[in-house]
Parts: sequence; structure tokens; C-alpha cells
Amino acid sequence: MDADRWQRLSPLLDALLELEPMARAQSLASLREDDPELAADLEGLLELEEGQEDFLSEPVVSQLPLARADAVIGPYRLERMLGEGGMGQVWLASRADGLYQRRVALKLLRPGLADPNLRLRFTRERQILARLEHAHIARLLDAGISADQQPYLALEYVDGEPITDWCQVREPTVDARLRLFLQVCEAVSHAHANLIVHRDLKPSNILVTPLDEVRLLDFGIAKLLDTPDVGAEGTRTGVRAFTLHYAAPEQIRGEPVTTMTDVYSLGVVLYEMLSGCKPYRLKRKSDAEWEEAILSADPPRPSVALQRTSGEATAASAARPTAAQLRRDARRIAGDLDNIVLKALSKRPEQRYPSVEAMAQDVRRHLDGKPVRARPQSMAYRARKYLGRHRWALGTGAAIAVVLVAALAIVGWQAQQAVQQAARTRALQSFMVGLFENAGSAPGGAHIDVRRLLEDGVQRGELELARQPVALAELLGVVARLRAGLGDYGQALALQQRQATVIAGIEQPPPGLNLQAATDMGRIRRLLGQPGACRLAMQPLQALALREQERLPQLTAEYHTQLARCQRDEGELDAARTGFQRALAIRRTAALPVTDVVESLSDLATLRAASGESALALREQRAALALLRTRVGLRHPQAIAILRATCSLHRELGDLHSAEADCREALELALEIRGPQHRDTVDGRRQLAALLVDNGRLGEAEVIFRDAHAWLVSRLGSRHADVARNDNSMAIVAWERGDLDEAIAGLERANSTWRQLGNGTMLAAGLFNEALVLHEAGDQARAAGLLEESLRLRGARFGSDHGLVGATLRLAGEVDAARGRKPEALAALRRAVALTSADYGAAHPTTRRAELALAQFEATLDTHGALARLDHLAALPKTDTELRKVAWRAQAVAAGLRCHGPRRDESLAVFTALEQLIEMARPEGGVVVREVRHWRQQCDAPAATDVAAAAG
Repeated sequence: MDADRWQRLSPLLDALLELEPMARAQSLASLREDDPELAADLEGLLELEEGQEDFLSEPVVSQLPLARADAVIGPYRLERMLGEGGMGQVWLASRADGLYQRRVALKLLRPGLADPNLRLRFTRERQILARLEHAHIARLLDAGISADQQPYLALEYVDGEPITDWCQVREPTVDARLRLFLQVCEAVSHAHANLIVHRDLKPSNILVTPLDEVRLLDFGIAKLLDTPDVGAEGTRTGVRAFTLHYAAPEQIRGEPVTTMTDVYSLGVVLYEMLSGCKPYRLKRKSDAEWEEAILSADPPRPSVALQRTSGEATAASAARPTAAQLRRDARRIAGDLDNIVLKALSKRPEQRYPSVEAMAQDVRRHLDGKPVRARPQSMAYRARKYLGRHRWALGTGAAIAVVLVAALAIVGWQAQQAVQQAARTRALQSFMVGLFENAGSAPGGAHIDVRRLLEDGVQRGELELARQPVALAELLGVVARLRAGLGDYGQALALQQRQATVIAGIEQPPPGLNLQAATDMGRIRRLLGQPGACRLAMQPLQALALREQERLPQLTAEYHTQLARCQRDEGELDAARTGFQRALAIRRTAALPVTDVVESLSDLATLRAASGESALALREQRAALALLRTRVGLRHPQAIAILRATCSLHRELGDLHSAEADCREALELALEIRGPQHRDTVDGRRQLAALLVDNGRLGEAEVIFRDAHAWLVSRLGSRHADVARNDNSMAIVAWERGDLDEAIAGLERANSTWRQLGNGTMLAAGLFNEALVLHEAGDQARAAGLLEESLRLRGARFGSDHGLVGATLRLAGEVDAARGRKPEALAALRRAVALTSADYGAAHPTTRRAELALAQFEATLDTHGALARLDHLAALPKTDTELRKVAWRAQAVAAGLRCHGPRRDESLAVFTALEQLIEMARPEGGVVVREVRHWRQQCDAPAATDVAAAAG
């Protein structure tokens, strides 16, 4: 609407806004009788007032009648209108004369208004902008009058959003808002320095660019302090040039404006940036009520207004930001920022900040943690600010002081502990010296038995160290470790149990003693084949080990290693892997000896083997051995364990030559370092004996196994996993010799022990071996039952696609064939070939045995190509022991199948040559010898079955 119309509506609208709803309706009805059009305009404005806080925050003006898109004003073409104000309109425009390309904000003077000073104010704005050159003020680029006498100003186009909208959308921190506000202060301070008062500071004149930089706009009603004012600013009933919500009290009263007028407006802007609302909350947002509030009402503190907003956000779950964030911001604003804002909003100009720069300085002081001028400078307040400003330095100083005091206390405590440890060391040293001094006084000069010496030592220790329980516990632990090294596991366990009783009577035993005792107990329990008891003894101290790993790295690494070995033996591979990895990390971090690191690497490789990843386990064991050889040399006990592990893996992978080389090297090293009666030496002999069985040296292997059996049973008892493993080995020797009854009895003993101990991996292997013997003995039904259980155990342990499952299926297929179950046998054998080939490789002996079993069975079915495949297997390399056995069997089967046909003479010649060759290679006989003889007997029998005839 035009200005004249608004001048008539404005006082009537103010009067109606002051009335209650019923009185307002009566007044409108009376007015409608006199002037229906006027009443309709008032009703429309009152409808707009409902629920709109910013109602009439901008002057009500009409659009320029001549301004339209694509119109040319001077050298500029209008694109779209950006905004409209009291003086005119602002358009986005671009150069239309082709001299250069630039988009500008083109400000046009509104024509036709009654105010005669508008053109002078427009001219003054041009003069003011020409005096301003600041990064945060939109620059004047051009000015002029178009051909149709339309004045214009070409300003820098700012693509941004009002500062309060920017805060509401992005929800920046309070500090980020303050830093943005400081940019506004810099721009206004620059204007003041050029004797210019803006007089209309509000969010819509303060835009934030996409680069988070402020631009100050619209100096349309700005005042030059060094020139007389141009006309009055307007009254309630006139066309108001300034924006009422951000106007200072002196502007409402029509008094002269100063730089402190802009301070007040900046205070309103900062209030809204911090709290999200305007300083005054009115029941009816009429101009009259706004003017009354600005002149006399005291605004609430911004923090209080923000807390009220947080309560409203709680009621509306979708409100942004969250109520919790609003409450945090309210606590941040309370205090300094409240006082800064309220000082800027003082009713009297002299009570405000004297300048924008003074206000900005207080904001900066707040950001820097310094006292602000808006608050009383009490000593407590200044001290609190000083502490907050220097909290890191003061906190660091306090922490250093605490550390120094604690360090002194720790040093004192450690000194006391060192004295106690020295006393215990001297007591143990004196005890051991006296023990060996008295050892020389044996009757008749006889040699003193070490075990007897250790027993005497324990008896003396319990008498002499009775008042030193920690020293006594350490002595019992040392003797227990010595007895375990001698293989006296039962006696070592008894000593450790006595040690545990002594430790239980100590009020605060040293952590190192507790960890060492638990580690030793776990080790002896594991050696005795009791991994469950080992875990139960060690797990209660896991928290202590984690706490002490920095102070006692070597002990805690040994603890984690021993616990993980027990978990591995129980089949808890994931828990074991965690323990081995933790031990390795501790040893590397603490720079412990490389032998300890090698031990952890080897332990992790054993987990690979336990998971069925033999090839990867072998590579990891070799890497550990190479590290030991490079850094220490191979004359170390750790090399014995690694060489035995590589021997076992080579044998499993079918490389018997490499396996025997590693086993012999491990045994020689064990004899040199440990002696003939040490556990490492006994186990090394047993492992080498298993390879002797593979090579047909049965007598030599049997002697080793029987000697080892006596040693194991005397120290471990008859129900131990290692004793069961030795029973299994002796049963295999009996099977190779042809004593099937003794073999079955030995395997039943081994499987009974493994079943009792819950060792599923070894039980699966033992059941397979027992089924192998039963198959040869002709008891196919029992063999099939054992194989079914072995398949279930191996499938659960390694997965249904593992090579061990394929090897088990191969024997299951042979048993099914012997039972006449041809479809089941064919399916099992084909599956066996597929699994072993995929896991072990096509050239592995296990794969070749599966291929032989399948070809032999298909030949009995007269399957095309079966004999050709047997001939192919018969030509396998003879350099590998296991592949040579497969080749001998394939030759015998092929010759036996051809024996009753036209190639009988050729088959008999094959058998003669084969028997001579095998007798030279395996003079002690064995399973392969019996198989070849079986096929020779079949060939000698006067029979001509359909299958044999077809074989020709």
C-alpha cells in the first residue's frame, strides 16, 4: 500500500491492537459502517498479526510501479528483487553494456513517496558508502541516475543469510557466535571511525557468506556525525525509517542519535544470537507495546531466556537444538555474557558501552578468559578468571607437584621393598650356600643325589625361613621348578601346593610372587595333562597380570603365555590367540630378550597348526627359527621346540625327508643341552621313532616307544595325553607288524584316555587309526561306527571342507565298499579326492591315497579309464617314501586286476619284481607288504571273474 494509506491505517491499527478481542470486534463493526474498505484492510493486518512475532518489523511499503525483471537501469539489467525497504527496492542485477561482467545488488529509490527528503537520504547513503572501505562492509561499486531519472546505487552483491538465521540453522558453539559477532563490531567500529552511525542495525542487514564472513549492508538511514541530520526519523503515526524491534530508546523518543545508538542495536542482535529470541516478550506485539517495552521494560538475562527456550524444546521433541544443548549453552552464557549484553541494552546511553570497540574488547576479554568491564571487578571474580585462564599451566604445575610427592613416596616405598628383597635374597643365598656346603659331607664320600639334596633343602628351609614366609614361598617355587625340570611332576605339584598355602598366610604378598606361583602351577598342571585345572588356577590372577604388565613385563608375559597354552590344549583357540598376542606385545614393548619374542611367535604358529593351517604354521615357525638363528644362534632350548614343531608339520605335509632332518637336529640339540633323561629329549626320540615307522624300521622304533612309555608312565601316570599318544604309536607299530589284536588293544587304551580328557582332536585321530586296523581285520561294522564319530569330531573342529575330513572319507569309502554299499562308497571316495586335492594339493600323498582308493573301486565297477589311472599312480616318483608306497599299491592293484586275462604273464612278472623291490626296501615287512601279497594271492588263485576278464 502507499504511504498515505499507511499513515491513515497505522494509528487505527495501534488502537485496535490495544483492545481485548470483544472490544476490538465491536470497534471494527462500527468502522465497517463508515468505511468498509478501511475496515477490511485493518482486518487483514490483524489476521497477519496472529502468531507472527515479526509482524510489522519492517515498514509497510508498496512495490515500485516501474521496476520489473529484465528492465535496464543505467548500465544494469534487473534479474530478480532481493528485498524492499523504506527507501526503495534492492535488485540482483548484472552489467548490460558488455564492458565487463559483474553481478551487483542494485538499490533503487522509491518514487512517489510524499517525504521530500528521500532523494537527499539516497544521496547521503552514496556519500557514506563512498567513505567506507572495510572487508566486512558491502562496498559501493557504482552510482548514477538512469535515463528515466531513476537514481540507483550499485553495491557489492552478498550471497548470504541473516546472522540470526545462520546461528539457528548451523547451531554453532557460543564461542563461534561471539567470534562472528566480533566481525560485525569491526565493521560498525570502522563506520564510527569515519563519523558514520548506521542507525538500522538488524540481522537482515548483517549477512553471513558461505565462507562464514560477515557483510554489513544498508546505510540508507545512516547519519554523518559531522553534518546536520536530514529530517526527523518519524513518529508512531508517520512512516518509520528504522526497524522498531532493534531501535534504541532515544530513537523512539526522537532524540539525537550517537554511536551508542548502534551499541544498543548490536546488543539486541547479540541477545538474539545467544538466546534465539528478542529481548522482550509481549502479550500483543503492537508498535505501542514494543515502544513501551523498549523505553521502560527490563529485558531478562539471555541465559534465562535460553533456559526458558530449553523448557519449550523439552515439550517439543523435534525441537532443535536439543534441550540438553540449550541448557549447556545457558550455563555458558550466564555471567559475563549476560552482563555484556545487558550493559549494551541500558536505557540511558551513558550507561552503555561508550563505543562499539569497548563492547568488542569486553567480548574478546571474555573469550580470552579475562575479567570483563561489564562486571564488578571483585578480587574473587578476578582470581576466578585468572585460574580459568591459566588452568592448563596451573593444572600442569599441580600435577607435577602431585607427581613429585607421589614419586618421593614411591621411591621411599621401593627403597623399603628393596631392603626387604635384599634381605630375602641374602637369606636364600645363605641357605643355598649352606645346603651345598653340607652336601659334601655324605658318608663314605658318596655322590649326593640331586633329588635327595632338594628334599633336604625344603626341610631346612621350612625350619630356617619359618619367620620369613615370603622367602620360604620363593624357595618352594624354585625347588618346584627344579623338580619339574627333572621330570618329577608329582613332587613339583606337591611343592607348589605347599607354596600356595604359605602365600595364603601372607597379608600382602608381592605381586611378582603371586604371578610366578600361578605361572608355575599352570605349567605343571599342563605338563600333567590337566589343562582345565591349569586354567582354573591361573585365571583368578588375570586382573593382577594386566595391572602389573608395565612394572613386571617379563613375569606377566610368562603368565599370559602359560595361560594361553592351557586354553589352547582345551581347544579354546580364540582365547589362546588373545593371550599369545598380549604376551608378544608386552615382550616387544618392554624390549625383552629376543628369545622371549621368538617363543611368542612360535606359540602363535602352533595355533595355526591346531586350526589345520599346516602350511601357514610351517612358514611362521621357520620365520621364528630364522630370527632365533640370526640374533642368538640355534644352541638354545627354544630351538628344540621349534625344530620339533617343523618336523611334525613337514611330516603332516608329506615331506618325510625334511621332517627327519628337523627331528634329528632337534634330538641332537636336546641331548647336548638337556641331557638324555630330559622331557625334551624323550619327546624328540618319540617323534623320530614315528618317522622310523614310516620308513619301515619297526624294531628300532618299537624300542624307542617302549623306553619312552616307561619314562612317561613313571612321571605322568597312565591316564595322561602324552601316554595315550605313545600307546597310539606302539599300536601302529603292532599293526605294521601284523599283530592286529595288540594294535586294537593299544588304540582302545589311547582313545579311552583321550575321551576321558576331552581331547577331541587326538580322539578323532585315534578313532581313525582304530578303524584302519578294524578294516583290515574284517570288522567293517565297528570300523564304520568309529569313522562316523571321527568325521563328526573333525568336521566340528576343522570344518566340513578340511583335508582331514577328506582323508577320513577315503577310509569310510573303502569300508563302505567292503560292506557292499557301492553308491555310498563311490560318493565318499569322490568327495575324498575333491577335499584332499583342494586342501593339500594334487601331489600330496594323502590326495594320492584317495585317488588310488577311488580308481581301485571304479575298476571293480568296470569304470572306463580306471586302470589307466592306476597305471598313472603306479608311475609316481619313488624318491618320496609315502608316494612310493602309493605307487607300489597301485602297481599291485593293476597287476591283480589284469591277472586273469590275456596279460596274466605280464602281471606275474610285475608281482615278482615288486616283491623283490619291497623286500629290499622294507625288510621288516609292514602293511604295504601284506597288501602286495594279498593281490599276488588273488592272482595265483585259479579264478576268472567277470571283472577280471573285463580287465584285460
